[in-house]
Amino acid sequence: MGPPGAGKGTQAQRLGKEFGMVHLSSGEIFREAKAVGSELGRKLARYMDAGELVPDEIVVEIMADAVGCVDGGLLLDGFPRTVVQAEVLDAQLSKMGKPLDAVVVMTADTDVIAARITGRRACPRCGRGYHVKFMLPVREGFCDDCDTVELIQRSDDSEALVRQRLEAYYVQTQPVVDYYRGRESLLKIEVDGNREADDVAGEVILALGSLARD
Repeated sequence: MGPPGAGKGTQAQRLGKEFGMVHLSSGEIFREAKAVGSELGRKLARYMDAGELVPDEIVVEIMADAVGCVDGGLLLDGFPRTVVQAEVLDAQLSKMGKPLDAVVVMTADTDVIAARITGRRACPRCGRGYHVKFMLPVREGFCDDCDTVELIQRSDDSEALVRQRLEAYYVQTQPVVDYYRGRESLLKIEVDGNREADDVAGEVILALGSLARD
């Protein structure tokens, strides 16, 4: 968990590989649904393009289906985002016999987050991500995998929308962090996401390693 741009996606990919878990990113799932152009996708687009959080009923419908299809260890990235979603997730995981074991909360400064997100670029064909500072393509402005396809900045990665998303996060999602802090059975890991990705990964992997051994 954490605000957009704190590094959740980067760390989730590493943790998924490290511990053999299925990584479910709500952002990627939403973008795929939006791209399909279905009625649900069009609803998603209205909120995402405005930099607003997607309503609970839409999020739950999409994510409940995704979670229910996973067999084995599960790592959630960007979900739940409200207390209502957290409660629905608890109920679903209980029915599946897969209680939540740990929550990783990442923090980062607003200016750091804005620089990270506004620097993102993506291939419109294959979806591969890049960054103008941290993850450059071999040929400037073009996807390494798709060669002639020019990279784009997603509409929801503009600075104005980033700051709107941050405001929405602190109003609606920060209470979820407090919700999990009150759960004694959970392993709670809070890390400074302003640091280099390798440093953050090392700290989280070390903390989760004790849980994996148990």
